[in-house]
Amino acid sequence: MTDLVEVYRALLVPRLIEERMLALLRQGRLSKWFSGIGQEAIAVGVALALEDDDWILPMHRNLGVFTARGVDLDELFRQILGRDNAFTHGRDRSFHFGTLHEHIVGMISHLGAMLPVADGLALAAQLRGEQRVAAAFTGDGATSEGDFHEALNLAAVWKLPVIFVVENNGWGMSTPTDEQYACADLADRGVGYGMPAEIVDGNDVLEMIVAVSRAAVRARRGEGPTLLECKTFRMRGHEEASGTDYVPEALVAEWAARDPIARFEAVLDLDPATREELKANLRADINERVKLALDAPAPSSTADAETAAVFAPCVLSHTKRAPQNTGSREVRYVDAITDALRTAMREDERVVLLGQDIAEYGGAFKATAGLVDEFGRARVRNTPIVESAAVGAALGLALDGFVPVVEMQFADFISCGFNQIVNNLAKTHYRWGAGVPVVIRAPVGGGMGAGPFHSQNPEAWFTHVAGIKVVAPATPADAKGLLLSAIDDGNPVLFCEHKLLYRSVTGEIADGWAAVPIGEARVTRSGGAATIVAYGAALQWAVDLDADVDVIDLRTLVPWDKETVIDSVRRTGRCLVVHEAPRTSGFGAEVAATIAEECFDALDAPVMRIGGLDTPIPFDPALEAIFSARDRLAPALENLLGY
Repeated sequence: MTDLVEVYRALLVPRLIEERMLALLRQGRLSKWFSGIGQEAIAVGVALALEDDDWILPMHRNLGVFTARGVDLDELFRQILGRDNAFTHGRDRSFHFGTLHEHIVGMISHLGAMLPVADGLALAAQLRGEQRVAAAFTGDGATSEGDFHEALNLAAVWKLPVIFVVENNGWGMSTPTDEQYACADLADRGVGYGMPAEIVDGNDVLEMIVAVSRAAVRARRGEGPTLLECKTFRMRGHEEASGTDYVPEALVAEWAARDPIARFEAVLDLDPATREELKANLRADINERVKLALDAPAPSSTADAETAAVFAPCVLSHTKRAPQNTGSREVRYVDAITDALRTAMREDERVVLLGQDIAEYGGAFKATAGLVDEFGRARVRNTPIVESAAVGAALGLALDGFVPVVEMQFADFISCGFNQIVNNLAKTHYRWGAGVPVVIRAPVGGGMGAGPFHSQNPEAWFTHVAGIKVVAPATPADAKGLLLSAIDDGNPVLFCEHKLLYRSVTGEIADGWAAVPIGEARVTRSGGAATIVAYGAALQWAVDLDADVDVIDLRTLVPWDKETVIDSVRRTGRCLVVHEAPRTSGFGAEVAATIAEECFDALDAPVMRIGGLDTPIPFDPALEAIFSARDRLAPALENLLGY
């Protein structure tokens, strides 16, 4: 960028927009505003230094990224003012959105969460051999978050083309930096991650452009990430309602003298009259656009439309594939998982596997054994122990056209990536329409004497969260078929694989692409006395009963097949729901409540349900047997039939 007048204009636009927005806030016509006054040089400098197809992941004070990237101001103002026909259609506020056309991925409120996403976007470029860069913003306060550390570590290990831009404005809301970290400068942390780091004057736009350009050149050469600590100051409150009473007046005056626009004007060869004319023209354009946005209609919708927006339309690519089923064979459950992954990776080069020890070692349960030999380490990638960063990186990969499959070593460890799953993966499509084809494979369940931290069934944690599909196959055929469908679905899918079933259950699987539709239950056994609804390991418990009952394998929990269950219960008049997870607030409660509502007139007995005890899962096998619902199933059915 050599045209200094254009640099000046790029600095002015976000400042003048913000002045207009602050006026609207005082008038009660804008609900909230996070001021970036005094920090414009950082956002503008990053945007001007990078190429248009480089990714930028801004925060709530980075209006200059959107304006310098040429985002349509009319739509941007409608977004900021909460009007219809905007990026989020009223589903989220201010800069909580992305626009893939401009290669911008906006923030969520959970600080640090977008840094691993930048890793994934950079990995996508690396995998394609493209010399593209991802620049991710964070504040000084968020550098204490775990995602900051995981993202920097992952980027350094994989030599990803990422620029981590820390806006150190002196305060984390009201907490000064000397209460946030003990190192002299945040740039000092770079050496700990094996990456170069430098301190940049964040109020000097030209210095910003030079520093970012230097980091981008390094990244494009394949030399990995850079950490930039951009020293600046927050001239207004964290948000306008909080004020700045806690900030010393002398400090405000000191930084006001270093205002990035005033400093640039001092070196710009542009006479005052021309500068004022430029400002006046920009204000007039902004005011006219704001007026149009204020006159735009408020969002309107329906319950059906909002529900439909949660997931991307499921256009399965396998429906366009030629049939490949040339035979079948008997395999173990774990082998069916491996076969599904191999089939998908052969069919679709976008499928990439991420996880701990999944390459040469083959994963904790050997479900990925041999895949690295066929597909290489680029597509079968060992991660550090970074559950959150792995999921965040998967989101970045998905946004740029890949289909990542993340293996959790044990489902219990999914709690370390919980925020990325429920707040980033789950809400992205609903908020701004981007598809997120990510599969998270989670080895679940007990029965192996593994204790409280390696035996949990966490499916109910996620069935309550809109935006995640949850699948729990119980047979090898379903394990393969549902995994293929999950990979093809185009949405976040939690795929629950039961560890006990890996090597204890065998069955026929079809060769080739043999998908099983998500959302369809299967009647495993037919009978007339009652209906038993189960999934996962509990299915076999039900099948083993000597009773005249329908046994329905849900297979999918979100969405679950209500019609098949209701049809069966209306015919039998009795229903028992069973699962391995603890009974209280387990998914069986949702099934039981729906049956009670939909089939009340057909019931001959109350809907009953059993599950594990409301305790952690104990280590000792005898104690685990007490926890398990398995031995309580037959008495519960007898009670139901005798009602």
